[in-house]
Amino acid sequence: MSWQAYVDTNLVGSGKVSKAAILGRKGGVWATTPGFNLSPEEQAAIIKAFDDTATTQATGVRIAGQKYFTLSVNDRSIYGKKAADGCVLVRTKQAILVTVYIAPLQAPESTPIVEGLADYLIGVGY
Repeated sequence: MSWQAYVDTNLVGSGKVSKAAILGRKGGVWATTPGFNLSPEEQAAIIKAFDDTATTQATGVRIAGQKYFTLSVNDRSIYGKKAADGCVLVRTKQAILVTVYIAPLQAPESTPIVEGLADYLIGVGY
């Protein structure tokens, strides 16, 4: 399956994720929802966010020009919120899944979809 298919089918196609991108852990966008643009600075900050969890918890994360405050962060997952919307970011061995859900979608709907795809990718070496 192509990286774009994971975004289109497994994430956004689930109906539980509004926008998504897959980044390489060493940089670069592997796939994205049309119009969901992550600047090079945002990409670099997202990659670093998993290694500096204290700063991420304090400052939040910026995705496609929108700032989300951090609800929870560890070396695998970042959960954020902006009003009624939110984000779920999950790091695998080689990639980072960056997703946004827009109300009326909620974290309990989106999180298992993103975490489940991350588990699958880790299981197949990505």
